[in-house]
Amino acid sequence: MENVNHSSSSSSADDHDHHQKPPILHPPAAPRSKAGGWKAIKYILGNESFEKLASMSLIANITVYLNKNYNLSGIFLVNVINIWNGFSNISSLAGAFVSDTYLGKFRTLLLGSISSLLGMGTLTLTAGIHQLRPSSVCTDKSNCPQPKSWQLCFLFTGLGLLSLRAGRIRPCNIAFGADQFDTKTEKGRAQLESFFNWWYFTFTVALVIALTAVVYIQTDVSWTLGFAIPTACFVLSITIFLIGRHTYVYVKPQGSIFSDMVKVITAACRKYGANTETGSEKPFYNPNMATRSNTDAVKLPHTDRFKFLDKAAIIIDPNELDIQGMPKNGWRLCSLQQVEQLKCLVAIMPVWVTAIGTFLTMDQQNTFGVLQALQMDRSIGKHFDFPPGWMNITSMLTLSVWIYIYERVYIPQMKKMTGEGKRLSTKVRILIGIVMSILCMLVAGIVEEHRRNLALKHGSFISPASFALLLPQFCLSGLNEAFAAVAIMEFFTMKLPDSMRTVAGAIFFLSLSISSYLGTFIVNIIHKVTSNKRDQLPWLGGHDLNKIRLDYYYYFIAALGALNFAYFNFYASRYVLRSNFSGSEGEEVVLERSVACNSSNNMADECNITIDKEKGLERHIGSNV
Repeated sequence: MENVNHSSSSSSADDHDHHQKPPILHPPAAPRSKAGGWKAIKYILGNESFEKLASMSLIANITVYLNKNYNLSGIFLVNVINIWNGFSNISSLAGAFVSDTYLGKFRTLLLGSISSLLGMGTLTLTAGIHQLRPSSVCTDKSNCPQPKSWQLCFLFTGLGLLSLRAGRIRPCNIAFGADQFDTKTEKGRAQLESFFNWWYFTFTVALVIALTAVVYIQTDVSWTLGFAIPTACFVLSITIFLIGRHTYVYVKPQGSIFSDMVKVITAACRKYGANTETGSEKPFYNPNMATRSNTDAVKLPHTDRFKFLDKAAIIIDPNELDIQGMPKNGWRLCSLQQVEQLKCLVAIMPVWVTAIGTFLTMDQQNTFGVLQALQMDRSIGKHFDFPPGWMNITSMLTLSVWIYIYERVYIPQMKKMTGEGKRLSTKVRILIGIVMSILCMLVAGIVEEHRRNLALKHGSFISPASFALLLPQFCLSGLNEAFAAVAIMEFFTMKLPDSMRTVAGAIFFLSLSISSYLGTFIVNIIHKVTSNKRDQLPWLGGHDLNKIRLDYYYYFIAALGALNFAYFNFYASRYVLRSNFSGSEGEEVVLERSVACNSSNNMADECNITIDKEKGLERHIGSNV
């Protein structure tokens, strides 16, 4: 069997009214036994490392660039950064749709990389052609020429192209890497679990090594050269990706899971009064997997959760099927496979809400943390000033160090002590990450209060407080990402069906997007509310941090983090799935997805459903597992 057939089933084949699409040709691929695995992953990680080097060199320094070269500051600057980040992440939904329906992951990633190259080239022009920027001559620190509308339009075009790149790359890069492992084997599942950590580790190390030089060049040598280097990195990233094309496992586009979800909801609403109780006379539409073109697909077991959605698969009238046994109207009758895919997505929503609250604190360091550094003493010796964009490297270093310790020290030691490489559970890692996010905001508030008091005491715009005081909050932000972000990414990717891997990536980045938009909303509301108080300084707004109370804002975000901790610990943690397949963390299971139910009988007969009454958890155990 050729590796292009290695994919999960698509429910779109169940719809009689589904339009037949012309076959999409993929690059030549080796047989499944010879493709994929770590041989393919090295090219994917190489591509990802240089792509992240290029994009993150911009992200790490975009606040400084817009502040220094476009004279943007205050609420407008924060809104631009947050909205751009939010659009970059939310566009991943469109990228997942295009990948699943038309192009496949390989072509989607390739087009995303080309979009990156164009976007970065546009920003390089803004740095090299001074007419594209406002004048840098300011009468004082708080009164600088603002960019014209057409100059902002050109700038936003470049940022928009980079957002389109993010929409194509972010939902597919992790999913494409996961496709290289055969998760039906114990070895493949173990390799996939390590892949998530090494995926984070490799590009983070590359960023730490290179961003120190790139950000320094941007800040202290030349913005034009500093943007030209990431542009060249995009070229190198595309080259590495294409070199490895013969080693990849290619999964054919199987149709949009998103349209299937809408169909299930529509069909369930249409059959609102249908009976879904066990023993009901109305049968479910549950075609055999063997009838599909993809014989390598795995069928999801029928579950008893979210029973309302089962109505979409009930055959109310035999006339709903044509003579071939296919639905006449896919918006009125869906398969149980389509229903179960939507159930899987609904089941991760509580954890998804937790992710939004967790990522909210990470966004603060990319904007306000860098703005703090701009108004602190950054001198190291007599002739060198620490670039503000380097502050984010602290977070990346912390993340890399922890992942290395976790993979190379903690797990081997646990294996020596217990006989197995037991990992920290998903629940524990997310909880630790949330705690780190709260501590990050508390420390940031304390440091900001100290920085501001020293600046006011000396009557200067730049506080004599050393930038080194910011290092702890950036380290805590890195630990937040190392624990919570990695665990949540792993949770979404491994606990959704294989056919929904790009959806998992899109959902992950959608949470980042909403956290950015939520941050923008909170910033604007707090600015409006606190600015109306005549006897008190506003918390946010303005070019000078010394004239606001940013520390109060940090404490407010810390309070939101505490609410997120309580929400996850007392509610959402019940929906965290098993972190491994060995059963060692059964206390976390809400639903265990069967990896094989290979009978040709009805799925209700294939998989036994047992209820853990003590914990109220459903555990679905395949009869052939």
